Amino acid sequence: MRLSAPVFHLKRQAKNLARELGIPLYKALDQIAAREGFTRWSLLAATAPAGLPASELFCRLDPGDLVLIGARPGQGKTLMGLRLAVQAMKAGRRSAFFTLEYTARDVVDRLRAIGVNPTQFDQSFELDHSNAICADYIIERLTLAPNGTLAVIDYLQILDQKRDRPDLTTQVQALRGFARQRGLIIVFISQIDRSYDPSLKPCPDLRDIRLPNPLDLALFDKAVFLSNGAVRFQTINE
Repeated sequence: MRLSAPVFHLKRQAKNLARELGIPLYKALDQIAAREGFTRWSLLAATAPAGLPASELFCRLDPGDLVLIGARPGQGKTLMGLRLAVQAMKAGRRSAFFTLEYTARDVVDRLRAIGVNPTQFDQSFELDHSNAICADYIIERLTLAPNGTLAVIDYLQILDQKRDRPDLTTQVQALRGFARQRGLIIVFISQIDRSYDPSLKPCPDLRDIRLPNPLDLALFDKAVFLSNGAVRFQTINE
């Protein structure tokens, strides 16, 4: 579907609309997307070419890695996570997507938005949207996962939202140890702090990760940041 303007122009229109109507930016983005024929902004954003393709990003990931994908809302971080999962399956590996944010239908819609038939990888893709998702739950579900499996967690900041769950640092440390022991790649989708200003730098970085609770970001090995079509890859631990 052809857009009436480049994505960055449409996003600027959404910002103006949000100010005019006094509504949150994500609602304005969805209104602009609806005008362009999409049900959600994230589906519209999937039509924009990535600055660094998922195929190249996937080649930079190694078994045992903990990876962050950080972006503000509507920039395609969930879609990038799914693209990496698809790349893993194309390479003959298994993938899993754990989400506390989306329904199964939402995930299927996003797979279709990036041109993937959800039944194509039916035997290689595990989708889990249980309310019980936390580090212990993920480890239990992936106990038999083969070496090289790529798992996406949507999203980092919500893992310890329930008070009966361990703190975020404890959960990430557990997942780090598990990933290294089993040779898995674990990708965390992450929120970016509202203070990030794209007019000051084209992409956010580790300093912009939203951390409502303490977390040592040195636990992660690599990071991918998205903003207005730009993609920035960073190696944290070499």
